[in-house]
Amino acid sequence: MLRIRRFEEEGMRQYTGDNIPGWFHSSVGQEAAVVGACLALRDDDAMTGTHRSHGHPIGKGAHLDGLMAELMGKAGGICKGRGGSMHLADNSVGIISESAIVGGGIPLATGCAFSVKVRGVDQVILCFFGDGAVNQGTFHESLNMASLWKLPVIYLCENNGYAITTSVAQSHGQPDIALRAAGYGMPGVTVDGQDVSAVYEATAEAVTRARAGKGPTLVVANTYRFDEHNFGLVIRGEPYRPVEEVEAHKRDRDPILLYRTVLLEEGINEKSLRAIEDEAAEAVKQAVQFALASPMPRPETLPHYMFNSPLVGHSSSCAGLEREPVDVPSNAEKLASTVGTHVQMTYSEAIVQAQIEEMERDGSVVLMGEDVTVYGGTKLIERFRNRIWDTPISEGSFTGVGIGAAIYGLRPIVDLQYASFAYLASDQIINQASKLRYMTGGQINIPIVFRCCIYSTGSNAAQHADRPYPSFMNVPGLKIINPTSAADMKGLMKSAIRDGDPVLVFEENKLRPLIGDVPTDPEHTIPIGKADVKREGKDVTLIAIGAAIQPTMEAVDALAREGISVEVIDPRTLKPLDHEAFKTSVAKTGRLLVVEDAHRVCNVGSEIAAVMAEEASDLLKRPILRLSAPDIHVPFSPALEKDFYPTKDRIIAAVRRVV
Repeated sequence: MLRIRRFEEEGMRQYTGDNIPGWFHSSVGQEAAVVGACLALRDDDAMTGTHRSHGHPIGKGAHLDGLMAELMGKAGGICKGRGGSMHLADNSVGIISESAIVGGGIPLATGCAFSVKVRGVDQVILCFFGDGAVNQGTFHESLNMASLWKLPVIYLCENNGYAITTSVAQSHGQPDIALRAAGYGMPGVTVDGQDVSAVYEATAEAVTRARAGKGPTLVVANTYRFDEHNFGLVIRGEPYRPVEEVEAHKRDRDPILLYRTVLLEEGINEKSLRAIEDEAAEAVKQAVQFALASPMPRPETLPHYMFNSPLVGHSSSCAGLEREPVDVPSNAEKLASTVGTHVQMTYSEAIVQAQIEEMERDGSVVLMGEDVTVYGGTKLIERFRNRIWDTPISEGSFTGVGIGAAIYGLRPIVDLQYASFAYLASDQIINQASKLRYMTGGQINIPIVFRCCIYSTGSNAAQHADRPYPSFMNVPGLKIINPTSAADMKGLMKSAIRDGDPVLVFEENKLRPLIGDVPTDPEHTIPIGKADVKREGKDVTLIAIGAAIQPTMEAVDALAREGISVEVIDPRTLKPLDHEAFKTSVAKTGRLLVVEDAHRVCNVGSEIAAVMAEEASDLLKRPILRLSAPDIHVPFSPALEKDFYPTKDRIIAAVRRVV
């Protein structure tokens, strides 16, 4: 507790002296809640924290040098200066991540616990969050899943009474937070968060329960922060906390003074206590010296830690984590493996076959999502029932659970069903999956696949018919594929599952019945980032995105009869785009048309046109032309939907125009 207190006090001094940029959220006053809980863990257990979590890595045993350097944004920081004050992580002691998004870490901790259960080990996950997070949907959704699946996770609410300036009484319909556990069928325990022994005993009991396979516990530690929400925050007008209240806590409820009294009563002498105090002060002093001496990151290192290299197998860097093999049912059929042979299958069957082969090859691959045991394919259910998990309707949180599981040793395939539902999951995909590897300085890998099916036709209407991949293209740290044939779907899906980074797979529902030749070789993969020339030509380059490939090929056949030779390129991967393939084709034809079904503003064609204008303008004989859906929501009526997307006739007219 002293190490945390002195670290925080010195941090505030360094922040005032402009050595720490950004924000500084002091946890002075809350040390007992952190330390008591951490003492109940083993070294190989893991935990997640919040924006106010400088003390949590210290409570778990992290070295102070790298933590202080990280607060200063230095290259010697534990996250190489990528995370900073609100995003500390130290996987050497099991600190998976800390999230500045309120409640953002709760699904991740739940996912880590899910991984522990699937792998059959006896680790537990400790999840810290504040009272404000209890009002987030991720709290409720995650506790429900953890209870449903009896996951080994302890949810520890550091209830300091205020979410920024709003009190619990002002924001909670039921201010007794522990009572909420009853709604999810788990124990809820309230404990004095200023009493380190009481916190330890409550957490130890929850840890014992979790290791025994009895599931999660909600522990509410009533504590108090002595400083403002963030250090230096200026509150205008009347203070939101009475001055007497703050002073009374500092005087009567300081966890360090309280425990110091206990130690004296138990016979520890004053000299020993002073030695401990001196040791803590010296450790913090050395940490400051290390941090000040550490250089700033060099500008050329800016892109480092964005992506992990594609992996055949996955090993996590989390403390104490060794990937356990997951048994594959013995009655699983042998897959065909003769190199060079093909079978006829539909686009939809290719998706299932890719998952079968990868689940058979790698025991860490799991499938999760809503109704996947019904709609996921009977062959998958027959072979891998113990690795296919139906989730509640909680897109945001089961996505986060998948991300946590990926961090902690599994390779999840998260089926979001409709692509439009990716909006519901976007907080976890964007703020966690895409950013955590970078913000932790490469400490963690997130090998996860998000399946998103685009139901663009069939009168699904606007809330079920979007194709949101342009939105995700603007997010660094993600890879995006959009295959258009059965062979491409199988090969790219397998590559996505093997990849070491988050991959969004956008499937085209209208292409699902299409039949094609698919290699039977289980090692048939297609590199992410490589476009395919579907037809060679010399007059026009036509880049067709996703389902636009169907009317494009029909249009190209008709144009060929007119003597117009069109080269058709299918990007297959939307991020990263294969710029070289596009330039090679434009160098031959001198003309470029991009056709896609997404809305016109800021779509894939916009990016391709911008790149080609920058990199290949000298090769172009005519201006680039784009053909897409209008910037209007997808209609319900078949009469309106019929011509909403580019048609064969409109593509023919566009080619004639560019020629």
